Amino acid sequence: MGPMPSAKSNGIELEYDTIGDPGGAPVLLISGLGVQMIGWDEEFCELLASRGLYVIRFDNRDVGLSTWMDDGATYTLDDMAADAAGLLRALNIPAAHIVGASMGGFIAQLVALDHPDRVLSLTSMISGPNGRDQVQPTPEAIALLLTPVPATREERIELGVRSKQQLLGPADPFDESYERARVAAAVDRAYHPDGFVRQLQAITAAPSRLARLAELRVPTLVVHGDADILVPVENGRLVAAAIPGARLLEIAGMGHDVPRRVWPQVIDAIAELAREAAARPV
Repeated sequence: MGPMPSAKSNGIELEYDTIGDPGGAPVLLISGLGVQMIGWDEEFCELLASRGLYVIRFDNRDVGLSTWMDDGATYTLDDMAADAAGLLRALNIPAAHIVGASMGGFIAQLVALDHPDRVLSLTSMISGPNGRDQVQPTPEAIALLLTPVPATREERIELGVRSKQQLLGPADPFDESYERARVAAAVDRAYHPDGFVRQLQAITAAPSRLARLAELRVPTLVVHGDADILVPVENGRLVAAAIPGARLLEIAGMGHDVPRRVWPQVIDAIAELAREAAARPV
């Protein structure tokens, strides 16, 4: 993978990538906790683009090749939502279909709440409302989050592979060679555990958005697996129930992941949401 472009947004630099025809409807993909833009599989992005969508993925602040914050720095999920909105501004894109997974779903919700003029539709995947309304992870999932930082490249890759396996749902076979290659690529591209900690602190400090979500009037899709141990499915149900007109796509046997077997179903739902948004009266 060659060098990717970067853009100034909200006082920092964001590394980003685009897939598809720039004339298509723009879709902004927002990654989860500590996950780089390459966490959005290139084939997944290409399938989205094949639906006539212009796909933009990027590294959140403090991860990948975007700006790493100084030691002692703190920031909020609202700051990260402002980063995403600022990226669209830097790319001269007035508004986009916003898609976020896990922490990226938290951020996507805040883009819709804080920057509604930038949002054509909202897709919140394996995510939730934060704060007092959040249904907490299982003890096993919490233990994964709190695992000490490995010292060597090999140990970092092993931890990443083990985390992937434990978060996968029971309906999805574990493809070790595929996951190992993806984890190794991320470790070699940019390994930044301090950023992971600061992002986790931003999640922990975030207040509930449940009451605010009722204010949204944007076409919304909520995707969740019923076997998610990190963000249990009740969180997705809460978000879907809070947003007027939201559609809940609940997938049996799916864990805290968007596995290959569900890509066609999820991508078709996102594309349908985009068509619905385009058909709305201005």
